[in-house]
Amino acid sequence: MDNTRVNHNPEQNHQQDCIVGNMGYPYSGQPWLVEERDACGVGFIANPSGGANHSIIQKALPALTCLEHRGGCSADQDSGDGAGIMTAIPWELLAPWFAERNIDILQEPEFKFGVGMVFLPQDADLAIKAREIIETDLKQEELVIIGWREVPVKPEVLGVQARENQPRIEQVMVYSAKGNTGDDLDRQLFLARRSSGVALKQDGLVWGEDIYICSFSCRTIVYKGMVRSAILGEFYLDLVNPDYKSNFAVYHRRFSTNTMPRWPLAQPMRLLGHNGEINTLLGNINWMRARENVLAHPVWGDRLKTLIPFVDATNSDSANLDNCLELLVRTGRCPLEALMIMVPEAYQNQPNLKDLPEITDFYEYYSGIQEPWDGPALLVFSDGKQIGACLDRNGLRPARYCITKDGVIMVSSEAGVVDIPEDQIQEKGRLGPGQMIAVDLSTHEVLKNWQIKQRVAHEHPYRSWLEQYRQEAEPQAFIGEKQLAPDSLLQQQTAFGYGAEDVDIQISDMASTAKEATFCMGDDTPLAVLSDKPQLLYNYFKQRFAQVTNPPIDPLRERIVMSLSMQLGKRGNLLDLKPEDARLYKINSPLLNEAELEALRQSDFRGSPFLPSMVWKEGRMVRRSP
Repeated sequence: MDNTRVNHNPEQNHQQDCIVGNMGYPYSGQPWLVEERDACGVGFIANPSGGANHSIIQKALPALTCLEHRGGCSADQDSGDGAGIMTAIPWELLAPWFAERNIDILQEPEFKFGVGMVFLPQDADLAIKAREIIETDLKQEELVIIGWREVPVKPEVLGVQARENQPRIEQVMVYSAKGNTGDDLDRQLFLARRSSGVALKQDGLVWGEDIYICSFSCRTIVYKGMVRSAILGEFYLDLVNPDYKSNFAVYHRRFSTNTMPRWPLAQPMRLLGHNGEINTLLGNINWMRARENVLAHPVWGDRLKTLIPFVDATNSDSANLDNCLELLVRTGRCPLEALMIMVPEAYQNQPNLKDLPEITDFYEYYSGIQEPWDGPALLVFSDGKQIGACLDRNGLRPARYCITKDGVIMVSSEAGVVDIPEDQIQEKGRLGPGQMIAVDLSTHEVLKNWQIKQRVAHEHPYRSWLEQYRQEAEPQAFIGEKQLAPDSLLQQQTAFGYGAEDVDIQISDMASTAKEATFCMGDDTPLAVLSDKPQLLYNYFKQRFAQVTNPPIDPLRERIVMSLSMQLGKRGNLLDLKPEDARLYKINSPLLNEAELEALRQSDFRGSPFLPSMVWKEGRMVRRSP
């Protein structure tokens, strides 16, 4: 795949007008300065009043087309990296299908039925096999299958590569034999989807290649594919049907960076659309894998093992983020709280939080339970009850919003993707680092950043939990006199692998200037694992760089988003909130001097497994007594 952002077929695309206007380029510079953007495009449109109508879809599809320059395109200049839209399930559109099966869907109780959007194998025999496996598993999960609906599509509008890889696209309709509706039904559908994936894999069908379930919910549905923005509405005929009505739409145009484009990797995912990269992904995956056997919640009982693994290193960063968000939401969190936990703002030095201590307490409590999923990231999300957008702590992705006088709210990576007369705009602005904006579709409210966070933070007494359980290390003075004679010091340095370069260039510089020495990025030092010389432990590790270029962070000038503080102790259960999970020992730096280490040894945490086995005593390190 090449990285062509703009398709140059004038008969099929008009995004040039969306980028630069009808009069051509507005300046005399090179066109690629406008055309080349290394980022996905994402946004949402919502009607807070709750009224579902087709005009939301009619606004979302052109808005998505105007983000074409933010997506990637194949060498055939017609197969996009991916585009998609998430909406409420269009029950009026599906009513004739249900009527053929003697079900008046519009008169049935709300959120009683679930709809799954399924990518089936191209091969007819494999497709039959996949349906049979899914149906068997759904029945085991106590779901009653009404039938399969073939989604009307127009393959001739696809590019060559997209058409060659196009799956069969069908929708499976179900309801719960248990009588579950709403959140309970969504939880049941979540379990069914994950257990179906296991069953399909056991029969040799590869999830994400042979078979994939884009969405399975009683509230939301996802239409997506490896297409350009403008093609999505032409390919999926449902989207241009006037009976397709929704009160919100999340849309996404993908620019593939860390994974090759595939139909299942198009976004939105089940709950979110993501513009950016998760640069802490390896650590996030490792921590979630480490939690697999300790997470628990009453709503899952013994079924939580069905959801393991919660993350998959072979998936994209967006897919893994979506998986974790979905786990929290299906456990009972609202998306706003879940994303505050997973993608916290830089709260420690945030001046606007001085008068909002309850929000700081919320972040402090969860800082010892959930590590941040750090961007750059603009996340647009919905569970069908709430819809919103948030930026990560660095705020390196654009997010513009607009609220009209008739109550429609729009958020997008670009300003002006929907043509709104100036006199109809009530408010417009942009999200800053760590900020959120949301719509509650049940209460019909537009919620701003501090309003959202205060509501979430007031749900539990986080401050009293921290005061009751958490301890904080007090800074202690360093010992002034030397503890080792020069010969002994040299012996210790040699034994632990320190060389003259380490001491003269790094240690001395850090000790005298309180800053890390500056080096060039290039490093031609032989790998420590292949060396026959003593090595420092950290020499065995190499930094992994993101595959895209992100703005550098200066830890001195931008210390508002940088912190060395950490919390020692047992991590609590992320799914089941408990006050005693605040029992942690907070230190401001991982580097402790002798007195601080002794204070930790004398603390109530002495019997904890994290306590170091060696302590400084009488000028040397000795094993601590039990």
